[in-house]
Amino acid sequence: MAEEQAPVAVTGATGALGGAVARLLADAGIAQRLLARHTARLPELPGTPVYAATYSDREHAARALAGVRTLFMVSAHESPYRQQDHRTFVDAAVKAGVRHIVYTSFMGAAPDAVFTLARDHWDTEEYIKSTGLDYTFLRNCLYQDVLPSFAGRDGVIRGPAGSGRLAAVARADVALAAARILGAPQEHQGRIYTLTGPQALTLGEIADILARVAGSPVSYYNETYEEAVESRRLSGAPHWQVEAWVSTYTAIAQGLMAEVSDDVERLTDVPATGLEDYLKHR
Repeated sequence: MAEEQAPVAVTGATGALGGAVARLLADAGIAQRLLARHTARLPELPGTPVYAATYSDREHAARALAGVRTLFMVSAHESPYRQQDHRTFVDAAVKAGVRHIVYTSFMGAAPDAVFTLARDHWDTEEYIKSTGLDYTFLRNCLYQDVLPSFAGRDGVIRGPAGSGRLAAVARADVALAAARILGAPQEHQGRIYTLTGPQALTLGEIADILARVAGSPVSYYNETYEEAVESRRLSGAPHWQVEAWVSTYTAIAQGLMAEVSDDVERLTDVPATGLEDYLKHR
């Protein structure tokens, strides 16, 4: 296979983001292969081969990636083992001869990030860099798509976010940006993009928008840190998960998700979608 014909490998295509990217690449006529733990759940795209692979199985993943030059690596589900699983999969990519990894990271990724899961993303970014492979990192803000689920059954969003602001991004905007990058990866080598919506909103403002679009009451209650931990501990979730959930709000409170970037528009030539427009047209 000539290098210019080497397929893009797409992971996470059983999920909303990876699946959207796969469909966009198919529409653009870009050769690809889809990797997933459960291939039966992958979108059916004519002429697109599928491979069973997991991030934690280096040898199996390396075989699935053989012949690939560019890899779209969607971050794995949250777990205590995510850093190690990501490293194992990156090792598989190196063994298979992959040359460029486009990785879905998170806004503000850092070793001491307030949002605890952003630390996993920092570790993965640094590990990819250490391999010498070309890379592009998409540091996404929280998805607008999940914001309606922040409200409980009583229509109240609870969390210690104070008056901090959130520049949430539409998942579809991230997918389009990723597809554009994967269509010409050489133009984005060594780049780190921050993908956000067009404005930063407080959770009170987000509650008002949710209420206006849904036509039912939604409000925001600014929990204390202690209240937030206790209310989520009642779910039976492990400590690391409770800490991650609560740190989402404390990161917002500290202004760490308030940056508004124009990277979505620069990559896609389309303005980023605002929350109200997203909710009205989803």
